[in-house]
Amino acid sequence: MLRKLGLLGLVLVFAAVVLAQVTGTVTEVDKYGNVHTNILETAVDEAGFELGDMLTVVFHDKTVEAPFVTTYGDVDTGNPLVRITGDHVLLAINYGNFSKTYGLEVGDEVEISILEEGAYKEELELRHLVRTDEREDYESDAVFANFREVTIGYIKPGTLYRSSHPAIDDPRAPYANELCEEAGIRTVINLSDSDEELQMACEISDFYKSLNEKGQVINLNMGVDLASDKFAHNLREGLLFLINHEPPYLIHCVEGKDRAGITVAILGALMRGSLDEIYEDYAQSYVNYYHVEPGTDAYEAVVGIIEGILENISGGKEITDDNINTIAFNYLRDKVGLTFGEILKLQEKLYY
Repeated sequence: MLRKLGLLGLVLVFAAVVLAQVTGTVTEVDKYGNVHTNILETAVDEAGFELGDMLTVVFHDKTVEAPFVTTYGDVDTGNPLVRITGDHVLLAINYGNFSKTYGLEVGDEVEISILEEGAYKEELELRHLVRTDEREDYESDAVFANFREVTIGYIKPGTLYRSSHPAIDDPRAPYANELCEEAGIRTVINLSDSDEELQMACEISDFYKSLNEKGQVINLNMGVDLASDKFAHNLREGLLFLINHEPPYLIHCVEGKDRAGITVAILGALMRGSLDEIYEDYAQSYVNYYHVEPGTDAYEAVVGIIEGILENISGGKEITDDNINTIAFNYLRDKVGLTFGEILKLQEKLYY
């Protein structure tokens, strides 16, 4: 076969093999454990990579298979992915820490090649959700800002709210800020901001600044690696802050979707919410942002995200309405490190 191709054919075959592979080094590991490389988007395009391809990522003596996708939610919880961020390639784990899991550090060499073209395309199309930043594309301010009251299980009405970030340079923030003021928010559990980011938030919102000056805001700078001790430690600090302050409480991250979604799900389970309530509340963020409709395959895929998270928390046990409260209690006690008394105080703060 190769003899018939001749010299030009051999060159073309060799070029195709080379173009299906890109190499580079790790330039940064961010606070979430995502691995940034110096492999540029232009190099990936020239190599013929397309969204939905299954890729092989090789480094040290390890080989990881991961799809080429657009965002973290394009894969199930705990699974690796390759995506473009800015102008370069990023390696990540959805709700996990790629750097810690695989031992990658700044300066390490990485080789990425196509394992199977288009193998993940159908799954990607199912998960690929589109949103806009235009208020008129959404039915209300609350939907646009992903702002809502949480009344899962025995959580008292008017006590707990969740939202996108109300004090950030984003089109949704002014709406979230106004809704927080209207709800009379007194205590803020900010899951996402560093100290520097918190100061920037206070420059954007006078309301946020006033709460912070009164000592009613805690910023936790949390990642999304559920299995990490840091996630558990930060969650403990946030819940102790909630216990020691007064409602109404606001829990937010940047979009109010992932870290806020996990935290609210755990609290809803602790307060004896049903699985349907917990799943519906988590999925509502995707309804709000992406107009995902209940009953569709996309909606079920979103429910699968939080279902997988709770299974992770349970240690792989089957989750039911009968045991979800116990699973949440054990997670808060054994992993997060709250005492029995602190968990009871947390329940008392939220209970009606």
